Amino acid sequence: MKGGEIVNCIFCKIAAGEIPCTKVFEDDQILAFRDLNPEAPEHVLIIPKKHIDSLAYATPEDHKLLGHIQLKIAEIAKNLNLPEDGYRVVTNVGEGGGQSVFHLHYHLLGGRPMKWPPG
Repeated sequence: MKGGEIVNCIFCKIAAGEIPCTKVFEDDQILAFRDLNPEAPEHVLIIPKKHIDSLAYATPEDHKLLGHIQLKIAEIAKNLNLPEDGYRVVTNVGEGGGQSVFHLHYHLLGGRPMKWPPG
């Protein structure tokens, strides 16, 4: 799906305020909130309010939104006092890539050393 709200999408419901979350940042395009099952001391999910299934379904018309997300992630990391050389940003694409919620989202992880490969 390229865009629009999906009726049973949990992230669309969180973005719409139907399901509570611990917000870290919000503007008219994106929402950032704490992950319920953190994998690091700081684990924030960043979602566009526009429904896009995954990065594989982003289109050229989404380029401004995607750039906005990237810049805001850096700002959020700074506001969380994550060092410039010490955090990770991940988006999983498809089931084979580990995606479990099919709404484009980014994980901002920090507060501990990040190892490679991640899994």
